[in-house]
Amino acid sequence: MTHHASPAEADLTVDGTGLLCITLLLRLRAAVDGAEAGTLVHVIATDPAAPLDLPAWCHMTGHTYLGRVPDADRPVYALRLTHSPRPTRPNAPWHPAPPDR
Repeated sequence: MTHHASPAEADLTVDGTGLLCITLLLRLRAAVDGAEAGTLVHVIATDPAAPLDLPAWCHMTGHTYLGRVPDADRPVYALRLTHSPRPTRPNAPWHPAPPDR
């Protein structure tokens, strides 16, 4: 099933052009750190793995993956930030943060 996001204006854009998803997720995690719940984020991602990695990251963190933005001149994916995201490791945002002890 293919999801398509609304082409609404993003509150925050993360440009991951030319980045592999590992680096893209590091940049995305840093960009959304401290952003308000409900923020609409557009992620420009040219890595062919992005359509798999971005929804997986959203599922892990609790953010809402909205899908590819239609009619964009580059591959752009949208997500909406949740009120209380599950934390990830700062240097490895594809892994959950360890629980506080």
